[in-house]
Amino acid sequence: WHPPGSSSRGSWKMNGWKKTDTEVVCSPPTAYIDFTQQKLDPKIAVPAQNGYKVTNGSDELIEQKVAHALAEGLGVIACIGKKLHAREAGITEKVVFEQTKVITDKVKDWSKVILADKPVWDIGTSKTATPQQAQEVHKKLQGWLKSNVSDAVAQSTHIIYEGSVTRVTCKELVSQPDVDGFLLGGSSLKSEFMDINAKQ
Repeated sequence: WHPPGSSSRGSWKMNGWKKTDTEVVCSPPTAYIDFTQQKLDPKIAVPAQNGYKVTNGSDELIEQKVAHALAEGLGVIACIGKKLHAREAGITEKVVFEQTKVITDKVKDWSKVILADKPVWDIGTSKTATPQQAQEVHKKLQGWLKSNVSDAVAQSTHIIYEGSVTRVTCKELVSQPDVDGFLLGGSSLKSEFMDINAKQ
């Protein structure tokens, strides 16, 4: 994460490069945290990938996880997920706002929170969200924060994109005014990870 500008993250991948103005984190499964810390440069932070004890998720579970992490002084990247049926049914906004409200109810210090827009239907499928669709959701999220939290929080909270990102699509995605960076999954396993830049 590179505040106050944009950010790129790869989850549980060790591809990356050293830059003086960039913070790099590698987030492994909990069992490998110690091993990963030993193998990586000390400049690379090693946060946990998950932090609860049950197998299935729900809004209530996310609420509890966010509350616990913040209470322990940790920062949180909270993923707002939406499936294809929500977009096709025209209820993306409703789903996104409901999930954001659950998180918001537990946040006192917004400097410790990043929101990640995760179009679940976009990842690993032939259906890909356009940069314009990403911008639409991010703008609505920012508007919701402004109306329900504060204008200051809306302006300062990073909203990053967790859909399909490549060296080609990243340029147009990051050019959108409300896309603040990326949370990278499969693409961080590929050599093109080096070419994905969240700065314009």
